[in-house]
Amino acid sequence: MRSRDVDQARVKDVVAVVLAGGKGARLDPLTRDRAKPAVPFGGNYRIIDFALSNCVNSGLRRLLLLTQYKASSLDRHINLGWHRFFCRELGEFLDVLPPQQRIDENWYLGTADAVYQNVYSLEMASPRLVIVLAGDHIYKMNYQALIQAHDASGADVTIGALPVSRETATEFGTMETDASHRVRSFHEKVTDPPALPGHPTMCLASMGIYCFSAKFLLAQLKRDAADRGSRHDFGHDILPMLVQSHGVFAFPFRDENRKQHAYWRDVGTIDAYYEANMDLVEVDPLLNLYDEQWPIRTHFPTYPPPKFVFAAEGHEARRGEATDSLVCPGAILSGGRATRSIIGPGVRVNSFARVEESILFEGVDVGRHAQVRRAIIDKGVCVPTGMRIGLDMEEDIARGLTISPAGVTVVPKGFLFQRCDVAASIG
Repeated sequence: MRSRDVDQARVKDVVAVVLAGGKGARLDPLTRDRAKPAVPFGGNYRIIDFALSNCVNSGLRRLLLLTQYKASSLDRHINLGWHRFFCRELGEFLDVLPPQQRIDENWYLGTADAVYQNVYSLEMASPRLVIVLAGDHIYKMNYQALIQAHDASGADVTIGALPVSRETATEFGTMETDASHRVRSFHEKVTDPPALPGHPTMCLASMGIYCFSAKFLLAQLKRDAADRGSRHDFGHDILPMLVQSHGVFAFPFRDENRKQHAYWRDVGTIDAYYEANMDLVEVDPLLNLYDEQWPIRTHFPTYPPPKFVFAAEGHEARRGEATDSLVCPGAILSGGRATRSIIGPGVRVNSFARVEESILFEGVDVGRHAQVRRAIIDKGVCVPTGMRIGLDMEEDIARGLTISPAGVTVVPKGFLFQRCDVAASIG
């Protein structure tokens, strides 16, 4: 089922609620100035673009985007790049809803509370079904297949699910199901998650995707809001309770990536984020961004094409080139080289500089003779002439930079290097 095969009759009365208010503390320092869904990904994109593109490609044209934490960059991205895909005169909308304290004096207390505090917007839309989505995962999925399965089973709730290793399952909600995919138990982030039958090293994990019958959802949100002992979270509170008394079914993830193995990534840590980006620079990338039948949409700023200048030969020659890399519009490799890297919009890599296995956000300037290896450099950072980043962990720590458990160096937005510590290496 492709985006061109949308059954509009099936999705016209469905509203998607996208939870995009996550703080993303484990992605610090990339989330010091932006919400996790607004973090750039793959050069041109933001993390939120994948959930929103899945919605549009699935024919879902009535979306509520719930924001909270440092949402200005996310709100700007939506205004610049996404409203053009929706026509309100045809009943389509993408409404960005910040916390309004409409119901009480609290900010969002949990995922369920976030939806409950916007129940007025849901009631105004009068949907038959509501799909609740996390806005901070990287994947391709046709939600129409989920809706079809929900209708066919007569479920009260249908949960998007996929197998994960037991080592990583502690970070997710996990389920036990019977042969009909009915969920018999739900466990949120437990230390000993239940294994899949016959596969002791694997667990069935929730993708943070829930399809509810609308009236049933509203009733459960009101009940949960009145429970003072609840954490007001779908995974911790609502789903474990519902499996005991209602029809809760798991929907096996159907990937639209058209690769041998299904692709779904929770980029919640620096290392997971880094590895997901590095997936894109492979000769045969694990995530296919070039599929015209399932496009990933975004806002494209008005940059000129990328440019590569100077063509001297030899290892130490002044040569502008990029190999096994993604190079975004506006980037200029002016005598510098990039290998297995993502070069963001408007980046400049100056003469004799080397960038290896790194991610450079928009507007980064890498000075002459600088060396960058296994690093993430945030927006607008200027790397001084001769600076070394990612080559010596002790040097990076002494500068106050973040080092991930896997040894990836992160340079935060607004970081100012001291030029005196590179004076000896300037050529």
